[in-house]
Amino acid sequence: MEWYWALSMLIGCLLVLMASGLPVAFAFFGVNILGAVVFMRGDPGVLQFLRSMVDGVQSFSLLPIPLFILMGEVMFHTGVAGRAIAAMDRLISRVPGRLSILAILGGTVFSSLSGSTIANTAMLGSTLLPAMLKRGYKPAIAIGPIVAVGGIAMLIPPSALAVLFGSVARIPIAELLLASIIPALILAALYFFYVILRCTIDPTLAPAYPVEEISLRDRWVPFFRDVVPLLGIFFVVVGSIITGLATPTESAALGVLATLIAAAAYRALSIEGLKRALVETLKYSTLTLFVVAGSLTFSQILSFSGATRGLSSLILSADLAPYIILLGMLGLTLLLGCFIDQVSMILLTVPLYLPLVSALGFDPVWFGVLMLLVLEISLATPPFGLLLFVMLGAAPKGTTLGQIVASVFPFLLMSVMVLLLLLAVPQIALWLPSLIQR
Repeated sequence: MEWYWALSMLIGCLLVLMASGLPVAFAFFGVNILGAVVFMRGDPGVLQFLRSMVDGVQSFSLLPIPLFILMGEVMFHTGVAGRAIAAMDRLISRVPGRLSILAILGGTVFSSLSGSTIANTAMLGSTLLPAMLKRGYKPAIAIGPIVAVGGIAMLIPPSALAVLFGSVARIPIAELLLASIIPALILAALYFFYVILRCTIDPTLAPAYPVEEISLRDRWVPFFRDVVPLLGIFFVVVGSIITGLATPTESAALGVLATLIAAAAYRALSIEGLKRALVETLKYSTLTLFVVAGSLTFSQILSFSGATRGLSSLILSADLAPYIILLGMLGLTLLLGCFIDQVSMILLTVPLYLPLVSALGFDPVWFGVLMLLVLEISLATPPFGLLLFVMLGAAPKGTTLGQIVASVFPFLLMSVMVLLLLLAVPQIALWLPSLIQR
């Protein structure tokens, strides 16, 4: 069978199964079995498919995923993250758009502790948005920062999705985690200054309200008590990677230990809270491992059928400029993000993109950061952006999807600006990985 017919059959069947409502993991399993029968000689191919699936989920590089998820769940279910946001609230009293700024600062801090975009958006949406709307904040400046900063959790370590992407793409996970930090901080800074500028120009967007006068001591003590120790967890994870003291898996284990110690020190760690955190971690981890198993075998079948090699040869023979091909890949991913979830996009695109990235000579870590940023943007793109619906569920009754999309749009433009900046200056992403002690 010609490679283009093989590619059409595999991708077509996958899209049909997804459109039918079948879960992503099972859609991949179905296509993999079909591909094994057609391209790998029937029963021997199916046996090889099963062996590859088992080998894939046994990879040591996947261990950070459940550990990073556990960190976020412990923070969420013990209420430690909520204490940190309350402490930061005391620090900012009279800046324009105070609660929107708090959402950006709190969301960025929680991103560095949880790695879960959904948990980030749900927590901020349920705690801060009602307070904003009650004080007269317009949806245009109340909703956008929460959704936008929720996506930052995909970039700042610990990011389970970054580990998943790195594992599927065979990119060094430690370098990918570090490379995402500076772009994420640039994004947060842009959001911060945008809110201040917009609220300064139009104060009616975020009406000022009386703030309790507190002493300098009462303002700073909660910050050092409830925020600084949590930032220490972030530095445990990142610092152990940079110094070469720990692998990503070992640093994730250290992060879990530091999180449990912090929760216990705040007397917030209970058996019930820990049980809920473990149950949620098991649910997300099982789903992720099923998806990884399906993805790795799908990549092998694409390669065995000749589809990967044929598509790469076709694109490279077109004699297009490397950056044009790169922009095409990123644009296609962004388009896919309007209709399917991030995990599905990773599994669909990585097996086809990575051979091209290698042939074009692009740095795989830099490409990984670009892809993560595109995936972050696609989380909030209509009609099916995941965070749009998470916010719709967390927002007060009466909030419409149209209001959420309109509020998020300026923040999407800022994310695209950062994407263009990374395309122009790759060293922004590659500087931190270069510091790793080997």
